[in-house]
Amino acid sequence: MVLDQTSAIILLAGIYYGSQYGGSITSVLMRVPGEASSVMTCFDGYPMAKQGRAGAALGISAFGSFIAGISATLAIAIIGPAFTKVALAFGPVEKSSIVLLGLVLAASVGEGPRIRAWTMVALGLLLSTVGVDLISGAERFTFEVSYLRDGFNIAILAMGLFGMSEVLMLIQQKEAHEATRMPSYRLRDLLPNRKDWKASGGPIARGTVLGFFLGLLPGGGALVAGFASYLMEKKLSRSPERFGKGAIEGVAGPESANNAAAQASFIPMLCLGIPANAVIGIIMGALLMQNVVPGPQIISEHPQLFWGIVASMLIGNAMLVVLNVPMIRVFVLLLKVPQAVLAPLIVLFCVIGAFSLNNSMFDVGVVIGCGFVAYGLRKAGFDMAPLLLAFLLGSLLEENLRQSLILGEGSPMIFTESPISICLILFTLAILIIPMIKNIGVWFVRRPS
Repeated sequence: MVLDQTSAIILLAGIYYGSQYGGSITSVLMRVPGEASSVMTCFDGYPMAKQGRAGAALGISAFGSFIAGISATLAIAIIGPAFTKVALAFGPVEKSSIVLLGLVLAASVGEGPRIRAWTMVALGLLLSTVGVDLISGAERFTFEVSYLRDGFNIAILAMGLFGMSEVLMLIQQKEAHEATRMPSYRLRDLLPNRKDWKASGGPIARGTVLGFFLGLLPGGGALVAGFASYLMEKKLSRSPERFGKGAIEGVAGPESANNAAAQASFIPMLCLGIPANAVIGIIMGALLMQNVVPGPQIISEHPQLFWGIVASMLIGNAMLVVLNVPMIRVFVLLLKVPQAVLAPLIVLFCVIGAFSLNNSMFDVGVVIGCGFVAYGLRKAGFDMAPLLLAFLLGSLLEENLRQSLILGEGSPMIFTESPISICLILFTLAILIIPMIKNIGVWFVRRPS
């Protein structure tokens, strides 16, 4: 069976944005990200499942993804090509400033003292430097191990830091725990209630808008969008201490953002020939194999392809929500499995997932090793979230920072030549300095007279 070019690209596109839906299921039920972009869903989705609210987490994830996907697709059809000009305004200088801001905010994701969060950020940045230097070609921290030349894969790290470490945390508990009990297994009782929708409406809307704009930026994509949405919701919340403990906003925002970004990332690829991430790059390669050259002329020269992809997004999002919502009742039955059985299953999924990425047992070893290291750090009171986020942003920061310095001939003053960069740097400094000023003020008030 041979597919025509439009059908073939639609098939690849459907697999891509369909994976954004499915990735949240294991994130919520087992704290194992099914897709790298679903990492942020683990932070609050899994605690909700432990509280007997897995159905609400899966439901708001499915509906939020549907709303974001449809909204982003309509935006692509109406104003998408025009917004590529906005994306072009963000060069290496502006991206470096955005990533620097993200690193500062990453420290606020973790629980406990700020110094511990910054320690994990530093460790994440260190791990992001492993591999071959993109500019000089020199090997860094590979210790002559060929498997490390490409660095660590974020999906493998996520499975080890969250999935494997969670298994070890379960094993070390002295008391045997029963499976999480749901108040009811009727679909009506499992879906989000009115209170959940009221709490999730704002995060879904904000995540959709944020994800759409970040999806337009090369190097952005679903993973960065989910991370940015989670940070934004935590900063805007009146009770940020709930995040990481089962806040439904921490599921609704990131899931909406990563789906909106997944749809929007087709715009720079189709209209500019710039893939937003590696997966979109593969789809772009498929286009070139079909003798379709992406660029501003693609809408006029290949209208059936462009509008076919847009139509498939609308149909695909509708089909995915229809498939996911009725299956929630089946998914939550996994919580009835005793932990003595569930723990080996999580290990099995992590091992299979790690091996399937590169067909390498080395990756399996990395997952297991990360699990033991993360277990020790969690027992010592360290949170894994800042580490993973810093690892994600570290490679982006290095790449764009070095490109910026090359453009500026080694002068850091190039960061002062862009109004966007100046605003972002000032905002970053404000986030760092204002808490310090507040702490100094509190110390002066409380000091002994």
